[in-house]
Amino acid sequence: MAKAAGVSIATVSRVLNDAARVTDETRDRVRSVVDRMGYAPHGGARSLITRRTRTLGVLLPELYGEFFSEFIRGIDETAKKHGFLTLITSARREAHEISAAVSNMRGRVDGFLAVSPSVAARATLAEVADRYPTVLVGAGSDVGAFAALSVNNFQGAATMMKHLLSLGHRRIVFLRGPTGQVDAGERLHAVREVANWYDDCELRELQGEFRMDTAYDAVSALLQGGDRPDAIFAANDTMAIGAIAAVRDADLRVPDDIAVTGFDDTPVTRFLSPPLTTVRMPIFALGERAAMRLIETMRSGGTAVPAHHEVLPAQLVIRSSCGAAQRMIAEAAAGD
Repeated sequence: MAKAAGVSIATVSRVLNDAARVTDETRDRVRSVVDRMGYAPHGGARSLITRRTRTLGVLLPELYGEFFSEFIRGIDETAKKHGFLTLITSARREAHEISAAVSNMRGRVDGFLAVSPSVAARATLAEVADRYPTVLVGAGSDVGAFAALSVNNFQGAATMMKHLLSLGHRRIVFLRGPTGQVDAGERLHAVREVANWYDDCELRELQGEFRMDTAYDAVSALLQGGDRPDAIFAANDTMAIGAIAAVRDADLRVPDDIAVTGFDDTPVTRFLSPPLTTVRMPIFALGERAAMRLIETMRSGGTAVPAHHEVLPAQLVIRSSCGAAQRMIAEAAAGD
């Protein structure tokens, strides 16, 4: 294999063990030969020698919904590209559940990605970070000395609220995410702050828990009580889908009777009827970058990921469900 690639046996070993002291050109050439020859190193034997498993441990708050599917895809594709595997488990945001998940993964992974951990879980994760490369994802702006990635939830939710208000919607229902969840809290804070800027804005909050069924039940109960808002802003797309179903089951139309918007821009949203206005989070990129932060640290031989907090921007995506198209038509007719 070394002869076919035109390198030394030691270089082949460094490539297979993902060592840092190899150029990208050499790494690609050796991996091409490895793929062509169908060589597969014995994982167990290599782990005994290197004490590395070449596996990333991913701690998710739950295994539910398109957001996590797309996020995992970003992690997994990046890991495979660099010769790593992923080991995924769900660990609720409580410290004891994260601690149990880490204990079960100990010795099976080389580093951890912890998604949406609660503030209460920080002490547990700090202990983990002392022994394993660790990256937090969606842990809020105050992450201290942790390596972290997040999306600008406040900016995204504030932009959506301003958009709804610019369309003339004043009676707005906000479907909240779980209490204590960082992303949900930042979105709620933005919605409340923007609503306070408008004296005539009537904001009502309903608990949706980031779940489709919970959102459906909450909106159904609201409409059955005869309380019809101008717009429903769901703190994630999953709840927005539940809200749209509830509006339709109440014999009302989106957006003619009630506008509905979401947050995340999961792949399904553009195929809904009507297509969903939402806030685009770079979900795949979030998983991709988090995985690379870990892999780069492992390649360098380090045990601690540099404590840098990267915040990715959120982007408003205007489609039909918010009523923007109807307003444009009305304005055009008034101009005539």
